[in-house]
Amino acid sequence: MGLEEESLDYHSQEPAGKLAISSTKSTSTQHDLSLAYSPGVAAPCRKIAADEREAYQYTAKGNLVGVVSNGSAVLGLGDIGAQASKPVMEGKGVLFKRFADIDVFDIELSETDVGAFVDAVAAMEPTFGGINLEDITAPACFEIERQLRERMDIPVFHDDQHGTAIITGAALLNASDLVEKELSELEIVISGAGASAISTARFYVSLGVRPENVTMCDSTGIITTDRVEREDLNPYKREFARDIPGGDLSTAMEGKDVFVGLSVGGIVSPDMVRSMASDPIIFAMANPDPEISYESAKAARDDTVIMATGRSDYPNQVNNVLGFPFIFRGALDVRATEINESMKVAAARALAALAREDVPDAVVKAYGDEPLQFGPEYIIPKPLDTRVLFEVSAAVGAAAIESGVAGTSVSESTYRERLEARLGKSRELMRVVHNKARLDPQRVVFTEGDDETIIRAAYQLADREIATPVLIGDRPTIRSKSSTLGLSFEPEIIDPTTDELSPYADRLFELRKRNGMTRTIARETIQTPSYLGSVLVELGDADAMLTGLRHDYPSALRPPLQIVGTAADANYAAGVYMLTFDDRVVFCADATVNQDPSAEVLAEVTNHTAALARRFDIEPRAALLSYSDFGSVDSPDTDVPRRATRTLREDPTVDYQVDGELQADTAVVEELLTETYAFSELDAPANVLVFPNLAAGNISYKLLQRLGGAEAIGPMLVGMDKPVHVLQRGDEVKDVVNLASVAVVDAQSSD
Repeated sequence: MGLEEESLDYHSQEPAGKLAISSTKSTSTQHDLSLAYSPGVAAPCRKIAADEREAYQYTAKGNLVGVVSNGSAVLGLGDIGAQASKPVMEGKGVLFKRFADIDVFDIELSETDVGAFVDAVAAMEPTFGGINLEDITAPACFEIERQLRERMDIPVFHDDQHGTAIITGAALLNASDLVEKELSELEIVISGAGASAISTARFYVSLGVRPENVTMCDSTGIITTDRVEREDLNPYKREFARDIPGGDLSTAMEGKDVFVGLSVGGIVSPDMVRSMASDPIIFAMANPDPEISYESAKAARDDTVIMATGRSDYPNQVNNVLGFPFIFRGALDVRATEINESMKVAAARALAALAREDVPDAVVKAYGDEPLQFGPEYIIPKPLDTRVLFEVSAAVGAAAIESGVAGTSVSESTYRERLEARLGKSRELMRVVHNKARLDPQRVVFTEGDDETIIRAAYQLADREIATPVLIGDRPTIRSKSSTLGLSFEPEIIDPTTDELSPYADRLFELRKRNGMTRTIARETIQTPSYLGSVLVELGDADAMLTGLRHDYPSALRPPLQIVGTAADANYAAGVYMLTFDDRVVFCADATVNQDPSAEVLAEVTNHTAALARRFDIEPRAALLSYSDFGSVDSPDTDVPRRATRTLREDPTVDYQVDGELQADTAVVEELLTETYAFSELDAPANVLVFPNLAAGNISYKLLQRLGGAEAIGPMLVGMDKPVHVLQRGDEVKDVVNLASVAVVDAQSSD
């Protein structure tokens, strides 16, 4: 099946198309319906009638964008009409929702008259929080956008004009820096003179390019002042007419620093690339075939050629989805009345800055594990990088507030937290922990300090002031890898092969001399990173430790259990996973340590896990699980969690809700707790789930993660005398950063 047939099948599957409307409120009872519609709906109507701004409080207006087109310039299809453009507009709505959680109504208008089109769109202002104009032919699109911006008090944005301008603007900022050329000195030639080309030229000027350094070519050749006098050029082309000799594109490219292609494929030859200035920047964005192929442009020169295209199969894809969802997100959230030049510039600069940051493992994997590191092959972020949401949207919102077009104000830090919350509960909760960690960063030792994942995580922890990382490993290797990764930081390194470790060997001997360890063995053993790290923590030379990235869990856990041991008020350690769902968070214990715990162990593990939940600002409600509900089955297995529950409920120091033994569904389904078992001590579904044995805990958390769609953070080791956490083999950088942040907060509380 070819792409066309596959696409037709994709769009025609029931339900046809790509968009649907879903309710955001419960409608399961008659009372719900009376609130959603008559008679209850009258209350918000009266509020809005008294003050139209209340529509943002009581309706979806603030998160609703109209994607509007007349189908006069659709993709590479041209003027196909309004009806035929509907699949594209639906697709735009999908991207809005997927990348920025913005709802969309697609509006296709069979109207080519500018005035009538403007009237129709302006009349819909009460419906929408913003208008995205799409696929409207030039020069009509310029006038339509201008008039709508003047008439409407909500953001109006023509993505075909501004999207490519903003994304390539971000690329230009980074590319010019890499080739060490100032924006104000760049000589730029643009192939094409349509809506996108005109807007791109204008935007480059906003970034700092001199207007007189921009040469624009249309199908006739260079747009010159002489041509303005001889031909009937539209006013938008006249804006970039230069008082220079005429010529074709080949002539225009000679000696230029930058080529921007927004025209047709195959019109640039290798010789034309060779005629450009040193280290040329080439943005060839005709689709599907660029003005010159990636391979041809690279092969034409021996110096640096920074190349971007509109294609996903080559580096530096210029994809408008990096712009419009996040620009609208920022504009909507501060109730901006327009999307002005300051907001566009802020978006471009935020994208450029993000491309310089270390790329998350999840993004690298999504793009086939290809290296993604700032340089000629990576000057703009990838669309699947979730950080674009809170970097670009936050920058746009801040620019709207600063430029005076925002209807409401919010601090950038608070707004970033709200944006991260849109990415899931785990991001929201980890933000709480990260913020706590930053209040008093602690020294965290990493036993696999020469691992690339650890080095990248250490950089992020230091850069974000979450922790002071201490890396154990070969010093030259760590420094070499850090340099190769482009990470500009100097972490503290302890090299077991060269550094003086005698004090730590002596301490290891003292701790283990009655467990078969001699001084000679201690001197040898202390060179093992997991033992060295454990002694550092035990002595207080480090506040916390992370280990286990390259080892199985039991062998990674053994050294800290031997050296650090459990807390004074604890006899047992346990492994806890925090699982985040769309509507709830649960802590699962024990999933990694105790195979067949007694009632005493279960009670202690419950206390440890409840304390952990509070570090995430979550009030614990603990359920000790079994296959029995409150004595419905009497067996040795059900008796253990039952006795553990009794111990906890009789303990006057236990200041959280706890009950058991319960079946898993009873613990998490509110109706069962409040109706069938109304006598339960839990007044809401449990968020701390204590499993009866290791098999149940490990199996359950993995099923919840894989089939239930939960995101897992952990395992977090509780019950230790000092903060120690054991990583899982294959953990990504974000997992290491998250667990290190938990360790820092642990260390703060132990202080």
